[in-house]
Amino acid sequence: MTVAAKVFVCWVVCSVLVLGALVKADPVGDDRQSSYELMSTDTKAMQDDPLLNPANFAVLDGQALWQEAAGHKNRSCASCHGDAAVSMKGVAASFPKLSSAGRPLLNLGGRINQCRTDHQGAVPLAPESKPLLSLSAFVATQSKGMPITVVRDASNAPRLDAGERLFNQRLGQLNLSCAQCHAERPGQKLAGNLIPQAHPTAYPIYRLEWQSVGSLERRLRNCLTGVRAEPYAFGSNELLELELFLAWRARGMPLESPGVRP
Repeated sequence: MTVAAKVFVCWVVCSVLVLGALVKADPVGDDRQSSYELMSTDTKAMQDDPLLNPANFAVLDGQALWQEAAGHKNRSCASCHGDAAVSMKGVAASFPKLSSAGRPLLNLGGRINQCRTDHQGAVPLAPESKPLLSLSAFVATQSKGMPITVVRDASNAPRLDAGERLFNQRLGQLNLSCAQCHAERPGQKLAGNLIPQAHPTAYPIYRLEWQSVGSLERRLRNCLTGVRAEPYAFGSNELLELELFLAWRARGMPLESPGVRP
């Protein structure tokens, strides 16, 4: 073998070893990690202390909305569900899920809007609006510390599989998939920031970058913009199916809502 051939073989072997070290399998079980673990001590303290967590303002607004009558039926959420600490315990941990009415796939915000139209006779709240985020945050907080309970079954498998395909699909001008960052390279750095595993354990969430509370759909749309892809519309099948897969991927992990992130 010539010297040039030996050098080429060595280069190929080294490249494979380097790539193998960089690219890892999607973390499962106890290897999964909330992005909370990547935050600074100050940001963790902000999430942990109700007096410092800015998302708690949304929770308090949601608590007031829970008692507020709405629509031509003049009913409040409490009219049907009573004390949210009892009736909503564990509810947020089970979304997204298929509804019983026509069986569309709904996230928590979609279910709240379905309740408004069906049981209150009220108009749906706009995506990413303050009232919808506040009600979502209030309901989600009732499941704080509880494990995510989304499961794969015969009814949701096609939608969950579609979300998994999207998670692994290269998109945008940068030709990147969710999996390339969040499944294969978590813990490494991108533009100086640590890459999280992207488990949706704390939504609705207060991001310091946004200076406001936002939904998982907003975050997913941000990621699509980041890879220079056209973001899917709020409430689209694509975003809901991706949410479903992410929740299933995080099954068993505890909810942290309301979360804080950089």
